[in-house]
Amino acid sequence: MPSTEPSLAGDAAPPAEAPPGTAPPPPAAGGDGVARRQVTLPGLTLAVRGHPPARAGLPPAVYVHGLGGSSLNWTGLGPLLADRVAADAVDLPGFGDSPPPDDGDYSLSGHARAVIRYLDAGDRGPVHLFGNSLGGTIVTRVAALRPDLVRTLTLVSPALPELPPQRSAVPTALLAVPGVTALFKRLTRDWTAEQRTRAVLGLCYGDPARVSPEGFAEHAREYARRMRLPYHWDALERSARGVVGAYALGGQHSLWRLAERVLAPTLLVYGGRDQLVSFRMARRAKTAFRNSRLLALPAAGHVAMMEYPEVVARAFTELLDEYETGAADASPGGS
Repeated sequence: MPSTEPSLAGDAAPPAEAPPGTAPPPPAAGGDGVARRQVTLPGLTLAVRGHPPARAGLPPAVYVHGLGGSSLNWTGLGPLLADRVAADAVDLPGFGDSPPPDDGDYSLSGHARAVIRYLDAGDRGPVHLFGNSLGGTIVTRVAALRPDLVRTLTLVSPALPELPPQRSAVPTALLAVPGVTALFKRLTRDWTAEQRTRAVLGLCYGDPARVSPEGFAEHAREYARRMRLPYHWDALERSARGVVGAYALGGQHSLWRLAERVLAPTLLVYGGRDQLVSFRMARRAKTAFRNSRLLALPAAGHVAMMEYPEVVARAFTELLDEYETGAADASPGGS
């Protein structure tokens, strides 16, 4: 089961200063011009990174990260699409700068409801919806159940059921087993933030050498901050358990059946060196999503939008060009 956590991870950080169930407020803006804000909904608060568009009037887009990740995972792709979309990257409940949901629901359905509520409350739909790993599964569910909210769908290594899973993904899947995260914490309690970051990037990248020193430092700072949050391990374990539970669903509720219901034009991105989602799943996904195209990157790992953002941006732009041409032709007066 995909994750942006290492297969072994621990908690060597000092005690959290924030009370349980809270997250430090994000800064209003970062040095890269990304606007930071919090969206408060009944029972739910979501932190959002707004990627500034090149001009007004561009169509909206929303980015959703994977298990253990955050909106930081989209900072490579966001600027490359700034001339085509007005994008927000959302921190899922309990991840990044978003505090846990009031109801403690970390199921796949719970995360999908959070995204739907965000889109509904902000009148953001329909949007160009992106998801990586767990985020890919979440946005697949959103697109299947609320097609009115989705213009196009871009899935980077989506966490759709793979049985049996490839061997390298088994340690991550064990995060869903009660007590395993506590064991991970004990085994790696002396790891530094840099060691943890190196393990994450080694798991998720096809070639970790592609990470710049600046990028590594930024992710290490994010990891150190994350480990100080009192709910970090609970959000990770219960979200992992939610994915495993969704994998077991059959019939009309199965994730592959939901994929078949998606109507939006879909871009599928798979990496040949992905240790968490097998490259062989690309063919099944291409068959399941009825209106889809496949971008296969043999040298990429699990987070192609971070490792090869220019290639992913170009593929999405091609999808967007076709979508906008089709939308214009279908409109009154279209040629």
